[in-house]
This record gives sequence, C-alpha cells and structure tokens, in this order.
Amino acid sequence: MNVIIGIILGGIASFFGIKYYRTKKNKSVTEQQSVILMQRIKNVCKLVSVEGDFSEIYEYKNVEKLFLNLIETKKKAIVKVKAKALIGYDLKKVHLVPNIEKKTIQIKNFPKAEVLSVETDIEYYDKSAHVFNRFKEEDLTAINKEAKQVIVDKIPQSGLLESANREVLEAINIIKNIVETVGWKLDVKELELPSKNQKLIQ
Repeated sequence: MNVIIGIILGGIASFFGIKYYRTKKNKSVTEQQSVILMQRIKNVCKLVSVEGDFSEIYEYKNVEKLFLNLIETKKKAIVKVKAKALIGYDLKKVHLVPNIEKKTIQIKNFPKAEVLSVETDIEYYDKSAHVFNRFKEEDLTAINKEAKQVIVDKIPQSGLLESANREVLEAINIIKNIVETVGWKLDVKELELPSKNQKLIQ
C-alpha cells in the first residue's frame, strides 16, 4: 500500500515538476526574445527618413595688423558649399517596455526627427592672402567648419524636419515588422501621434 501511495505521490510530483520546468523554461525563452527584439530595434540605430541638398556661397575674411598696427594684412576666400543633409530618427532614443506575459513591446515615446548627418563638398574661389598673413592649416579647418555650420543653420527653415516628422509611420512600421518576426506584437496605445497615423498603425 505504501508503495502504491509512493508511486502516486511521485507521479504527482513529477507532473508538477515537469509543468514548473516547462513554465520556467518558456518564461526564460520569452524574456530572452524580448531582449533580442529590443536589441534588434536599437541596432537599426539611425533611420534616415528624408534627405535634402543644399548649395551656398560662404565668404571668409581675416584681417591682422602688424608692426604696431602700421600694416594691415588681409586674407579672404569665397567658398562654394554643396551639402547633403540626412534627416531621420535615432532609434536608440525610443523608449521600449516589454510585456512578457502578453508578448508585446510597448513604445512609450518616439523621438522627433533630427539632423543625423551633413556631408559637405567645399570648393574655394578667389582665395587670396597677404605675404604676412597666409592661409594656415588651422585656417582651412576653421573655414570648413564654419561653411558646414552655414548649412546646418539653414536646415530648420528648409522644412526637412517637418517632412521627416510626417514620415513617422514608416519608421514605426519598421519596428513593427521587427517585433512580428518572432510572433510578438507592437503596442502603440500610449504613443501620441496624429489620429490618422494612429489608426493606420493599430
């Protein structure tokens, strides 16, 4: 009799032990999936939404006085700046919260579009300098930096940032596709978006 009871109790213990093991294993796999998903999203890193081409003329001047201000030396350069500005989203700034039980990744907030990079091509015109005030390597570095800044300062008025912000749906759908590759769902209920985009995402 004791043997039979022992076998029954052993069977029950084994059943619940296996069930607990499977539950624990499934939870571990699910947690690992959530970590992998968020890492994949962050690996996309910077997502370009729009790009814009710029062309500007920048004039550089430098005046130095030598010998007790008796001699005035000048150097100048007219620079043509061609640039390509890339506008989009830094996905490392996306706030993601996993729900292990429901297998969802919730987006709490989504970053606004920003300037991701500005690639410049600079050509010098009418470059002239005084014999005592020649162009040095640091001058050329400064000119390149200032010329690039001229382009950066024009981006906010160009409308590129507004255009990129209107393409937010495309960026979120990329995240949605990544999440769905392993059978999870993207939750955007708390994400503030224009009502039209909100309906399209859900």
